[in-house]
Amino acid sequence: MSSKSNKNTQLVSSGRKKAYTHGVVNPVVQRASTIVFDTVADLKEAAKTRGDKTLFYGRRGTTTHFALQEAITELEGGEGCALYPCGAAAISQVFLSFLKTGDHILMVDNVYEPTRDFCDKILTGLGITTSYYPPTIGAGIKDYIQPNTKVLFLESPGSITMEVQDVPAMVKVANEHNVMTMLDNTYGNGLHYRPLEHGVDISIQAATKYIVGHSDVMMGVAVANKKYWPTLRENSYLLGQCTSADDAYLALRGLRTMGVRLNQHEKAAIEVAKWLEQHELVDHIRHPAFETCPGHEFFKRDFDGSNGLFSFVMKTGNQKAIDEFLDSLEHIKMGFSWGGFESLVTANLTMKGLRSNTGWDLGPVIRLHIGLEDVEDLISDLRQALEVYKQHL
Repeated sequence: MSSKSNKNTQLVSSGRKKAYTHGVVNPVVQRASTIVFDTVADLKEAAKTRGDKTLFYGRRGTTTHFALQEAITELEGGEGCALYPCGAAAISQVFLSFLKTGDHILMVDNVYEPTRDFCDKILTGLGITTSYYPPTIGAGIKDYIQPNTKVLFLESPGSITMEVQDVPAMVKVANEHNVMTMLDNTYGNGLHYRPLEHGVDISIQAATKYIVGHSDVMMGVAVANKKYWPTLRENSYLLGQCTSADDAYLALRGLRTMGVRLNQHEKAAIEVAKWLEQHELVDHIRHPAFETCPGHEFFKRDFDGSNGLFSFVMKTGNQKAIDEFLDSLEHIKMGFSWGGFESLVTANLTMKGLRSNTGWDLGPVIRLHIGLEDVEDLISDLRQALEVYKQHL
């Protein structure tokens, strides 16, 4: 059920088997560490499944976890879903599930900062090397592949500067060189973008963001195709990954309303972005739905919609102007997450330390997540804050 016409029905219906709900609307919260068995035969039968949708041991999951895994697997169109305590854990543990000493990763250069840090500070110590490639490279990625390249990692749109990648072209090259592909799909969320339908092997999300949607749960998910699911399932278990049943329940609850929330986030963000586009201090908008965003054509081709996250580039600026701008905002709060009901902002004077391969000679970048507040209030907030910014140039 991945067509545009039935995705909201899917969000409401998936993961709600009677085995999970016991006849009520929502899956029950089943907390457990130890599972007890009546007979040796029962224990052996459960062991055969390796805990896949069968009670075996608490770390393998309970019916609450199975309901969430089933719903997200269906949403992303994969074979199975692993749960992790946060998005960064999902990315790091997926890497550790498939990489070994001597392997090489191709990493997009605008990647989420903790992913970069994990590659540079942890994987390097394990003898796993990383090369960073320009986010708009497309099929040119073939020039970056080395004999020991094991993984091509994509993030589309990218963190902060929002470039959209030509995923099908890059996956085609990766397949020709027997390189597995992973994509951080937190922006696309499985509702607006489904990487596995475009040939990606593993789709990863910080479920903390839009799946949960209320800024009160940390969770990561990874959905793999049939080829890689058995390895991901088993190695995630061996690496000790698990989440609480209560958090799984809250993620399921958030999932049910994700469609309507995203519609409002998208509508409001576009309205705010259009207002900013006309402002005298703004150079251009980095919103995938806008032509000024690199890779906009791929967004139009591959995505079903956008959300509340976008950036805008200032014509000029300095750290003092940025700090005063941030401090003067009332409704839009500073914070390092996004995807919740509240509006958030971060700002970067330069991309120093955030890129290795591609330079940045444009102005300061301000990233917004537009929440569910009244748009008029948010625009008014930005208007006065930009006046403060202007006073400090």
